[in-house]
Amino acid sequence: MIKDNKIKVLIIDDSAVVRQALTRILESDPMISVIGTAADPIFATQRLVKETPDVITLDIEMPRMDGLTFLKRIMSQHPIPTIIISSFAPKDSHMAIRAYEYGAVDVILKPDLSSPQSIEEARAKICETVRTASVAKIARKATSSEVTIEPKLTADVILPKMLTTTTWIKSDQVIAIGASTGGTEAVRILLEAMPVTCPGILVVQHMPEIFTRSFSDRLNQLCKIEVKEAQNGDILVKGRALIAPGNSSGRPSGKPPQALCRCSLPVGCPGPGSYLHWCSANGNG
Repeated sequence: MIKDNKIKVLIIDDSAVVRQALTRILESDPMISVIGTAADPIFATQRLVKETPDVITLDIEMPRMDGLTFLKRIMSQHPIPTIIISSFAPKDSHMAIRAYEYGAVDVILKPDLSSPQSIEEARAKICETVRTASVAKIARKATSSEVTIEPKLTADVILPKMLTTTTWIKSDQVIAIGASTGGTEAVRILLEAMPVTCPGILVVQHMPEIFTRSFSDRLNQLCKIEVKEAQNGDILVKGRALIAPGNSSGRPSGKPPQALCRCSLPVGCPGPGSYLHWCSANGNG
C-alpha cells in the first residue's frame, strides 16, 4: 500500500491556494508524499486511472461534481480512505454527517490560511489523520448506502422517546463508549441496536465540536433510544445516550438519584477525551 515507505496522497480541492497549502502541510511529514492534486472530482477520476493513492483529501463544494457525490461513488466502486477537508458553517454540519455515513474516515475544518497558528495546528491534525487513514480498513459501500429513516408507526410517533416513568440508574450501569477517527458508523450501528430499556450511555466521539449536535440529532432520528448532545447536568437514565460535545469528555457525577453528566475539556491528559471518559465511568477520574 505504501510505496517507498511513504503514504501517497491525492488532494482534491477547487482552490489552487488551498491545494498548494495542503501540499506544503502534508509534505512537511517525512512519511507522506503528495502524488497529485485535482481541481474537482472529474479531474481526480482521470488521475485515479493512472495511479491509486493510499489516501484522498476531499473538499465538499466544487464545480461539476460535489465532494459528497464523488465520495459516495468511490466508496461504492473502489474504496479509498478519504478525509474531508472543507469549510463548514454550523448550518452546513449535516453535510459532514453525510460524509461520515458515506464512508469518510474523518472530517476536518480547513485552516485559516492567513493565520500561522491555525496552519500549524492544522498541520499536526491533518498529517496525523492521513497516517491513521492510510491503515484504515475501508469496506465497499452499496450504492444505496444512504440511510433512510423509516416512518415510525409505534407509539413513539406521538410520545417522546424517554420512558414515561423516569428510571434512575446506578453508576455501575452506565455504558461508556469512546470512538476515535472513523468510529461514527460503529457508534451508529451500536446505538441503533440498543433497546429503550438499556442503561444510560455516555459517548465520546472524535469529531469537531460544530458537528456533534448534528451527529446527535441524526442518531436520535435513527435510534429507538433518545440520543442528544450532552450538557452539564444532564441526567443519566435508561434509554438515553449522551454524546459529549466536540473537544470535551463526558463524566458521570454523583450517585442515584443525582447521576448527572459533567462535560469537561481533556486538559492535561496525554490521550484523547475518551481516556478521561473511560476513567471517569469506572470511578477513577
